[in-house]
Order: sequence, then structure tokens, then C-alpha cells
Amino acid sequence: MADDFGDKTEAPTPRRRIEAREQGNIARSPDLSSAVMLLGMLVMLDWYGQRIVVALRGIMDKMLGPASLQDFNPINASHGFGQAIMQVGKAMMPLFIGAILIAVIVNLAQVGLYFNTRKLQPNLGALNPLRGAGKLFKGQGWMQLLMNLFKLLLVSWVAYTAISGRIGEIAMAQGLEFGQIFNLGASLVYSIGMRIAVVLLILAILDYIYQRFRIEKELKMTKEEVKEEMKRMEGDPKIKGRRRQIARQTAMQRLKKDVPNADVVVTNPTHFAVALKYDPTGMSAPKVIAKGQDFLALKIREIAAEAGVPILERPPLARTLFRTVEVGQEIPEQLYAAVAEILAYVYELTGKSRRRPVMSTGRQPVGVN
Repeated sequence: MADDFGDKTEAPTPRRRIEAREQGNIARSPDLSSAVMLLGMLVMLDWYGQRIVVALRGIMDKMLGPASLQDFNPINASHGFGQAIMQVGKAMMPLFIGAILIAVIVNLAQVGLYFNTRKLQPNLGALNPLRGAGKLFKGQGWMQLLMNLFKLLLVSWVAYTAISGRIGEIAMAQGLEFGQIFNLGASLVYSIGMRIAVVLLILAILDYIYQRFRIEKELKMTKEEVKEEMKRMEGDPKIKGRRRQIARQTAMQRLKKDVPNADVVVTNPTHFAVALKYDPTGMSAPKVIAKGQDFLALKIREIAAEAGVPILERPPLARTLFRTVEVGQEIPEQLYAAVAEILAYVYELTGKSRRRPVMSTGRQPVGVN
């Protein structure tokens, strides 16, 4: 009983996963996006950074060179500043495009193509500082706080290891030229950044795995919840039974109305029953007006017997008519001869020999004498 009502041991149903996704309850690690972004930007700086430095140097030479200082006035200054902004934007454009692509790819890899407008709705409760502080001392809050402290200590240690081996170079930097100092600083910053990015990426991957595990655990269901979910998806069995009962009643009413108007009922003899009708004034061929299998076949025979409609056992023909002709359709051309023979026998049996059904085959009529 505990398994049925308490323990969440069952995998979530597809509908539950869809509802959770619509509510924004999906596995996603913001740290993974940040770590990949940092690592990607550092790689692009290593590949494209020299061009940016050259572009910035050219801008500085142009704006602070002797020529610009000699002809300095507000108009030239504003014009030169606008050109500098355009050049900087042009130089930085590959980095901007790369950052956008990285952000899009990482988020698509985590959650796919997903838009949730609920997150955009204003939530005044989120502005309450007491509520935010309270979350820090609850289950997930404690865990998140400890993880952030651990990340801070780990990043600090990684930065220290990147610098500790080059303390001597840093101490001697005061005797270097400006270009050498710049190269040393850029090298140190790049080394520290790459190490931190790799460590953060590893932590972010572990966090993403944990988030998937947590979401999967939260979405698990009890056996009773699965039963209720299946009822909602497939419908209540009582309602389905009621629908089937209504469908049977409707079918029976239709049989009681159509079968008495048939000219003949062809049977299997027990598994299939097909009621045929032919009116030479309005039909080009006999038409199936009712058919049924097993229970419905029995009802068709009972209604036909009560209405005095002839019942003939023709198993091959009954099976063929049942499987190939729908109710309301005329019989196919290849069955004209067999059905014409049956109608001729029925008309002779019932004294309707004066009726002469003619079924047009498109080539020549097939008549029944």
C-alpha cells in the first residue's frame, strides 16, 4: 500500500514531462552557459586578439597623434570619436557574433528550442528581501551557498597556482619596457582565465548532471498518480464504456432502420452478415446498406428474419463484401455477376421477377432474368 500512495517509484509519464517543461521545470545549469562562454571567448581572443590590438593601436595613434592634436576642434574631435567607435565595433564584431553563437548553441544543447513566457511575468514576491534571505537557510539554499563558497575557494586556488610560478617575472616587470609589460600582463591574464574556465566548465558539467538527476527525481510518480494520469490521457473507463454503449445503441437503431429495406442478406453464415439493396431507377449497382461481424451479424440476421428479408449463406461473397465495401457504397464491378445471381434467385423466390436489375459495368450491362 505504501508503494501505491507514498513512494515515488515510477518513471514520469510523457504528459508529466510536458507539463513540467511548460512550467519551466527543466534541467538547466546557468553555470554551464557561463563556463562555455568564458572558455569560448578566451579561445577567440587567442585566435583574433592580435587583430583587435592592432586596430586599437591604430585608433590611439590616429586620435592622439601629432596630426590630430594640431588640428583639434570640437567638430574634428566628434568626427574622430565617431570613426573610432565604428572601427572598434568592426574589430570586435567577430567576438560579438561568436559570443551570441556560443550562447545559443549551449542553451539549445541543454533545453532545446524552448520559450517560456511565464518567466517574463512580474513577480513582486521575488523583490521581498526577507523571502530571499529565508531561501538561503532552507534545504536547497544551504546546498547552493556551500557550492558557491567551494567554487570561490577553488577559483582562488587555481588563480594562485597560475601566478605562483611567475612571481619572479612579475617582480622584474618594473625594469621592462611598456610593450614587454603589456605582453606579460596579457599572458598572465590569459593563463589564469584559461585555468579558471576549464575548472568552471568541469564544475558546470557536474552541476548539469546533478540538475538532470534532481529534475528526474522530482518528476517521479507514485503508482496511484500514474493510474490517474492514464485515466486523464485515455479517459475514464466508465465514460469509455458509456460511449461504447451509446455507439452500440446508435448502430442498432441504424440496423433496425436499414436492414428491413434490404433485398437480401448475405451471411458467412455466423461471423459476417451484409445487407444488399438494389433500385434500378436510382442505382447503377447494388449497394451495401448494412454490415456487421459476430454480434452485429447476429442482430442483422434477426432483424432480417423479423422483416421477412431473405437470408442466403454465401461465405466467400459475404467475407469479400464485408472487407472491401463500406456501408453506403456500391459493390465493385468484379462482384456484379455473383450478386446478380443472388438477386435473381431472391426476386424469383419472393415473386419480384418483374424487376429487372441492370448493373452497368462500363462495357456492357449484366442483367438478371
